[in-house]
Amino acid sequence: MNATATRNPGPSWGYRFLCACDAVVPEFIFRPARMLGTWVALANMPAQRAHSRAYLRAVTGREPTLREVFRHFFAFEEFLMLRLRVAHGLAHRGDLAPDATGFREILASGEPALLGTFHLGHSDLTGFLLGPQERRRVYMVRQRVGNSHDTEVLGARFASWVTFIWVNDASNLLFALKDAIAAGGSVALKCDRLEFSAKTEAFDFLGARRLFPFTIYHLALIFHRPVVLCLGLPAGPGHSTVVSSPLFRPDEAGKPANLARARVHFQEFLIRIEGYLRHDPLLWFNFIPLNPPAP
Repeated sequence: MNATATRNPGPSWGYRFLCACDAVVPEFIFRPARMLGTWVALANMPAQRAHSRAYLRAVTGREPTLREVFRHFFAFEEFLMLRLRVAHGLAHRGDLAPDATGFREILASGEPALLGTFHLGHSDLTGFLLGPQERRRVYMVRQRVGNSHDTEVLGARFASWVTFIWVNDASNLLFALKDAIAAGGSVALKCDRLEFSAKTEAFDFLGARRLFPFTIYHLALIFHRPVVLCLGLPAGPGHSTVVSSPLFRPDEAGKPANLARARVHFQEFLIRIEGYLRHDPLLWFNFIPLNPPAP
């Protein structure tokens, strides 16, 4: 599959235009212009608008207003703007929350781990910050898409610490993961969307028993590596707070027992995620269909 087979919405020049405007237009003018652009996007993206409405309905328990859907779109636009600014040199830190025990344990031991992340808050940015802040090599499992200037520039800025493993060629994925772990790197995988996931399991989330990727735990058993689930949450200008699960470490009890523990580990973190979302529904950038209910 080539890079243009799947692409992000919007014109090919859109991200570069935002960067150019950000360099010369004062923020008190640029922010209202971004809001106007978000209204235009909202009007021209009916599928994403419908998926946003369905998610907001599930998380709030009521029919969302058009203004709430706009705020969801604009929250994502502002996160995209933050990514572009960090990619072009803006200082930003990801600081560990006091209860991020699993993440602290990994950093203290220095061992490679499997990092499960989600399309929530600043999570997609804090992965890039892990390398330069903590001196850890990170391999990000991503889908290669067209019109992804933000990812390209972030990857270039943090290339000394971050390497992409593209899942588009599934036949080589396991070998690439093996090489990354053998090189002493930690591997970051998304755990909320079903694309390219070979293993799924059903968990309680937003009022239904929904399917989620479960591949990360099977990889933990294959490669004998610990798993930590983590999120980056907004914490004011220039900062994100990294929260994490406790560490899941495979033991000698056998595959069924380990997978049973893994299901509990994942479900407990989903409960935390649902709590964050019910407090602030705009954190989850879900503009695709909700995770489907289990058959």
